[in-house]
Amino acid sequence: MAVWDYEIFWKEAMNQIQQELEEQEFVMWFNLQYLRSEEQSIVIGVPSSFYRDQVKIRYQSFIEGKLHDLSGQNITLQFEVVPKKPISQEAGSVSRGQTSGTSHEKTSTSSHTESNPKVYNQSNPAPSIQQKDPHPLLRRDYTFSNYVIGDNNSFAANAALAISKNPGTAYNPFLVYGGVGLGKTHLMQAIGNYIYEHSNAKIIYITAETFTNEFVQALQANKTAAFKNKYRFVDVLLVDDIHFLQNKIETQEELFHTFNALYDANKQMVFTCDRPVSELKHLSDRLRSRFERGLTVDLQPPDYETRLAILKKKAEARNGTIPQEVLELVSKNITSNVRDLEAALTKLIAYTELVQKPITIEIAQQHLKDVFASPKQANMSIEVIQRVVAEYFSLSYNDLKGKKRTQNIVLPRQIAMYIAREITEYSTTELGLEFGGRDHTTVMHACQKIEERIRSDPTLEPMIQNLIRLIKDYRTKI
Repeated sequence: MAVWDYEIFWKEAMNQIQQELEEQEFVMWFNLQYLRSEEQSIVIGVPSSFYRDQVKIRYQSFIEGKLHDLSGQNITLQFEVVPKKPISQEAGSVSRGQTSGTSHEKTSTSSHTESNPKVYNQSNPAPSIQQKDPHPLLRRDYTFSNYVIGDNNSFAANAALAISKNPGTAYNPFLVYGGVGLGKTHLMQAIGNYIYEHSNAKIIYITAETFTNEFVQALQANKTAAFKNKYRFVDVLLVDDIHFLQNKIETQEELFHTFNALYDANKQMVFTCDRPVSELKHLSDRLRSRFERGLTVDLQPPDYETRLAILKKKAEARNGTIPQEVLELVSKNITSNVRDLEAALTKLIAYTELVQKPITIEIAQQHLKDVFASPKQANMSIEVIQRVVAEYFSLSYNDLKGKKRTQNIVLPRQIAMYIAREITEYSTTELGLEFGGRDHTTVMHACQKIEERIRSDPTLEPMIQNLIRLIKDYRTKI
């Protein structure tokens, strides 16, 4: 063995990691190729720069720790991007162990799946899969290879990948909930696209609003039988934004029976919602219980590293030349959701294309100053909201958190809860704790009361908007 031939340590490290991690996680993130050893380092091949960045963030210290335990030396990892070979050269299956540099052979996997390692390689694939036209109801760019995985969504992504490989089995139904722009629809359609690519399954994607409209039209045209046949004989049903079904009693009844028919036939169902199902108002108990029967996961706002990875990925996809320091600036200042990140990136790319000037830190700050100053881009302190609202109503900060239920305190407390729900990413459970340890149903009730009062009292909405402005000004001063 050469002075610094560390391949034996690399192989054993991969063997141990393979045993310690879940299969999905290993397949997703350890598509690593041992290239060579150098003094005190191992050079590893990765399929893309994006993949390299993700592995460095997630696993580099973990792998280096394994290497130290096995060798007794501080061996660091270096990465080289090794482009995939053309598909014609990859017709043969590759074992999971060979891909990672181990000697153990596992289930063979097809290497003609997407080059990004976040996509599962399908077990026992057919010798060849004919190229299909894109599914007419699914966005072709909503795939797992375009879905950036971070701590905020790794559980949901792993579950979605598992469902894609074995639809209608363990995780059925699958419900994903979270705020606007966090990737619920992307993840749902990625499931549909993967199943569509690897099978002949009949897949329908539809929003709850469209499902409702189609059902109403079917009733009016006396074509309910055709409607039932359309949705009760599919292999995969993807229904987006089920919170729209609140108060839609007849549509809920129809979806309940559709659910039962598909569930009994072991057909996969995936739903998305903007909040936990338990927080939906005017939803029948039996339909609520159906939604909660399978696996429910939530998506949280992405952390800094994930936001930066998302921006890099999207900039590369759009051939945008945005400097690293600008991407870091945007990642630090936009914390709300992926949609806001993409909107900021679009604005910067449009500037470079229209003005024909490179983006600098100063230009980015100037053009995105309104976005950066938005209250939802800060980790808005509930205390700030409480203090501003209390001061506005000539109350003390502790009054809003206390137990008093006099009318002069109840309304300001409800308004503060409503504003906090509107401009922060806190859940109702978290808000309840911030308001004196109250139950999440108290927060839901408060928000409902304010919504009802806004409809009947034309002065309340301007007051709330004024309070939001005061909160924003207060935050910029501290």
